[in-house]
Amino acid sequence: MSTPPADFLLDGLRRLSPERLRGMRRGVEKESLRALPGGALALTPHPLALGSALTHGRITTDFSESQLELITGVHASVEACLDELTQIHQHVVHSLAETGHGAGDERLWASSMPCSLPTDETIPLGRYGSSNIGRLKSVYRMGLGHRYGRRMQTISGIHYNWSLPGLGNDEHFALIRNFRRHAFVLLWLFGASPAVCGSFVAGRDHGLQSLGTGSLGLPWATSLRMGRLGYQSAAQATLAVSYNSLEGYAASLHAALTQPYPAYEAIGIRNLGGEYNQLATTLLQIENEFYGTIRPKRVIQRGERPLHALRQRGVEYIEVRCMDLDPMLPVGIQAATMRFIDIFLLHCLLQPSPPDTPDEIAALGRNQHRTAAFGRQPGLTLERDGADVPLVDWAAELLAQCAPIAAALDAAHGGQAYAAALAEAQASLAAPETLPSARVLAQINSDFGGSHIAYTRAQAEQARQHLQQLPWTAEQRAAGEAEAQASVAAQRAIEAADTVDFETFRLAYLAPEGLQVAD
Repeated sequence: MSTPPADFLLDGLRRLSPERLRGMRRGVEKESLRALPGGALALTPHPLALGSALTHGRITTDFSESQLELITGVHASVEACLDELTQIHQHVVHSLAETGHGAGDERLWASSMPCSLPTDETIPLGRYGSSNIGRLKSVYRMGLGHRYGRRMQTISGIHYNWSLPGLGNDEHFALIRNFRRHAFVLLWLFGASPAVCGSFVAGRDHGLQSLGTGSLGLPWATSLRMGRLGYQSAAQATLAVSYNSLEGYAASLHAALTQPYPAYEAIGIRNLGGEYNQLATTLLQIENEFYGTIRPKRVIQRGERPLHALRQRGVEYIEVRCMDLDPMLPVGIQAATMRFIDIFLLHCLLQPSPPDTPDEIAALGRNQHRTAAFGRQPGLTLERDGADVPLVDWAAELLAQCAPIAAALDAAHGGQAYAAALAEAQASLAAPETLPSARVLAQINSDFGGSHIAYTRAQAEQARQHLQQLPWTAEQRAAGEAEAQASVAAQRAIEAADTVDFETFRLAYLAPEGLQVAD
């Protein structure tokens, strides 16, 4: 007779000492578009005052030159992580204002779904200088634009990087399998993108309803970012990546990184003028192109491929990728949310995690899309073990199982903050109108004439004013400026050190041998 899930969880929790729980670490990567006061995308280059996007450790760009990515270090406490994220935001906001970038009027767009976008081909790609590695990053983005369109790449989110000492590869992948089964809870609780600007879906079949003033949405949506209009790829849908082991996961990605894909072969590596269209004609140009709600990760060494790092040294941490920016918060996320993710990830680790199957993987995809588009619809059901289960009932069951985890974390850290975060999540089960997605949509409709742009513009300005009013010392300003200047010098050193032409570098970087572990 198998052990009941509740007993399995409690047995696992007893094996996690307070010292090990205190060894939990987290960090945040937060993307935000730079936007103009009227809500249009800022087309200016990455601000010089923010340093080099290639080498700055905390401020870079994501897909577009107009899309900042702000990166914290690794932290032992939620408060320290949130403090650093806030300070990075302060540096950005003050730098934009003090240097007159965009006449000092640019602000960080507060929503995951983009601001008013220009035509696809005029959305600027990220630029990283003349070095081979810098050019590789830009050509990769050119390829993304050809494959999926540039508009899709302007979606922004928050990635939560998390680790617990003492976990092996099998435990990491067991956690990942359960995360994928239960990620609908995070979309439901924290999804905050129920509306979009019409410019985002121009020329596409979208199935959205008009909100007025050029905006579209769905009445019960939680996270359009994580739905069919978000980070989706028909080509990648052909990948049934299994998370049953590191070996199986690596083999799936290896094939996608080395086997040509006909539609991308048609694009070609270069155009007739000799300019690069993409890095490769394979299904994935590089590992980062693989979309997913969660990734196993390992810090890479200089020049190393991420897949090689995983195969060589195993999983070091996991990256949660399904979190929307909360436009009602100055930096897009709050401490209670981070604490809930900590609880949720431990639950995924401690629950039984049977192997996944192709049928289950397909069902999980349907659950994700259903939650993203209709998550708050009364009576909505999801698929579980071949049967339909009410989303709210399933979520309530999972949250109830989290209570001893929250208690253990509070015992290890002191206080009641984890229990409070869980209680807040449980309270929302009976009051879905309090969820971020419901509140965002209600404010858009009641106060902003149905305009996603007007609403998010107001939230962005409110966040900017809040960040400008926080204490910001001369020492903090000087440290930020020094970090930016050092990154510019580091980029120049990389450019000066190149010894081969870009094509030679590209071929060497993409060589299949770089994905393998030497015998």
